[in-house]
Amino acid sequence: MTKFKYIAFLLASLLLLTNCAKRGTITGGDKDTIAPKIINSNPDNFTTNFKGNEIKISFNELIKVKDINKQLIISPPMKKQPIIVPQGSASKFISIKILDTLAPNTTYSFNFGQSITDNNEGNSYSQFKYVFSTGNYVDSLTVVGKVKDAYEQKPDNFVSIMLYDAQTFTDSTVFKETPLYITNTLDSLKVFSLENLKEGSYKIVAMKDVAGNNKYNPAIDKIGFIDYPITVPTSDMFELELFQEKKPFKADKPSQESNNKLFLGYEGDFKNTKVTASYGNTEVPIKIAKFPEKNKDSIRIFYPKMKMDSLQISVTNKDYSKTFNAKLKDLKEADSLDIENKTGGILAFRDAFVLKSKTPIIAIDESKIVLRSKDSTTVKFTSKYIDFDQEIVFDFEKKEDEKYTIELLPGAIKDFYETTNDSLKYNFSTKQLSDYGNLKINISNIKRFPFIVELMDKNEVLYKMSSTKETSVYFETIEPKLYTIRIIYDDNSDNEWTTGNYLAKKQAEEIIYFPKLIDVRANWDVEQDFILD
Repeated sequence: MTKFKYIAFLLASLLLLTNCAKRGTITGGDKDTIAPKIINSNPDNFTTNFKGNEIKISFNELIKVKDINKQLIISPPMKKQPIIVPQGSASKFISIKILDTLAPNTTYSFNFGQSITDNNEGNSYSQFKYVFSTGNYVDSLTVVGKVKDAYEQKPDNFVSIMLYDAQTFTDSTVFKETPLYITNTLDSLKVFSLENLKEGSYKIVAMKDVAGNNKYNPAIDKIGFIDYPITVPTSDMFELELFQEKKPFKADKPSQESNNKLFLGYEGDFKNTKVTASYGNTEVPIKIAKFPEKNKDSIRIFYPKMKMDSLQISVTNKDYSKTFNAKLKDLKEADSLDIENKTGGILAFRDAFVLKSKTPIIAIDESKIVLRSKDSTTVKFTSKYIDFDQEIVFDFEKKEDEKYTIELLPGAIKDFYETTNDSLKYNFSTKQLSDYGNLKINISNIKRFPFIVELMDKNEVLYKMSSTKETSVYFETIEPKLYTIRIIYDDNSDNEWTTGNYLAKKQAEEIIYFPKLIDVRANWDVEQDFILD
C-alpha cells in the first residue's frame, strides 16, 4: 500500500511539472508595429540662418534608409546631390552632408517619403521632412492640387510637380533649367502639396521624369502644365493632366527581311507618310503594309522579284524627307501567297468576316468566291481589300445560330507577284442573339460635339462609336463582360484621341471615364446614364 502511494505521488508530480512547463512556453511577445522616433537633430528642424554643411538626425532605435534615390525629395533641387548615410546598413542616426552652395534667404526641405524604417520590422517613419532656412525666417506658404493622366484611368506614380519663377520663365525653361520648388507624388498619391514656398508668381508643371534630372525630355517623359501663372498665396486647388507627346516623324534605315521584303521602323505618326523606291534611275513599284504585331511602329515594304543589288527607299512626311540605300542579298527565302482566317470559327454579329494575306493583293474576282449557309443556300456578300492591313473583308446579312462556308475557287485572289490561290475553304458560324447583350448609354452635360464613346476591357478598346449630335449611343450584340466606359471629346474630328503638345501650348483631347464598371450580361438590355461633370 505504501509502495502504491509512492508511485501515485511520483505520477502526480510529473503531471504537475508538465503542466507548468506548458504554461511557461516563450512566445516572443507582440510584434513591434511602432515607427522609430526622432530624439534630436543638429541643427534643429526648422532652424533659421543655417550656415553649415552637415545635418545629423538621431533616432531612438536602429533604422535603415532604403530607396533614397526614389523617395527623397529635396526642394529647391540641388545641383550636387548631398551625401546621405547610412544607406542599406542599420544605424541610429542619419547624416546629410551638403555639397552644393546654398542660396541666400531660401527655405530648403528634405522630404524622406517612405525611405526611413526601423531595422527589425520595417515600420516606416512616413513623410519625415527636415526643413531649414538660410534666411531669418522659414517660408510657410503652400500650393496643393492633384494629377491625372490624359489617357489612362490612373495616373503614373512618382510624378514630379515643379514651380518656376514666372518672371524668368520661357518655353525652353523646362528643357534646360531645374525648378525653384519641387515635390513628388511618390508611389501612391494622386494629390500633391508644395510647401515652404515664398510669396510670388510661378509657373506650375507636372512631369513623369523618367531620367530623374528635373528636365523635360519629350521622347520619354510625360508632361502636364497650366498655361497661366499662379500667384502664391492661393486657396485654389490645381489639376495637372499629364500626356505623352507624339514624337516627330523619323524613319530608320530599312533592313532586308526576305528576298522580296524590307522592314522599316519609324517614330511618330505614319499617317501622312509616302514611301517610294528606285533602282538606279528607274522607279520600282512597291507595296507597303503595317507590321502584324500590335503597337509596333514599323512597316513592311514588298518589292518585285527583280535582279537588284540595292534599292533606294525615299520616305517623306510633311517636312521630313530622307532617302536610304538598302543593300539586297540573296536570302533564298521569299514571301508567297498565303491566306488565313483572321476571324476564327465564331463570327460576331457586329463584325465582318476577314481573311488576311501574307503578301499584298492586287485583284479579287468575286465570281470565283462562294458563300453558303448550312443548307447550301448561297449568300450574297460584298468584299473590299484594305491594302495597308492586307485584309480582305466580307460583309453580308448574318443569321443567328447559322453555319457558313466560304469557298475561294482557283484564281479568286491574285497577289503582287502575279500568284493566284488554289482552292480554299473556311468554315465559321454565328451564335444566338441571346448569347450577346445590348448597352444603351445616355449622356448628359455634353459640352461639345463630336465625341467618341469607347467600351474597354482592361486597356483594350473593344467597341467604339462617335456622335456628332446624338446624346445617346446604342451598342448592340456585344460580348457579355464587365466594361469600362470612356468618352473622348474629339475636337479635331479625326475619330481618335489626340495627345497634347507642350511648345504649342495644346492640351490633350479631354477624356472622361465612367467611375464604375458596367456589367453587360447575355440576353440583357442595359441602359446606363452617364452624367459628365
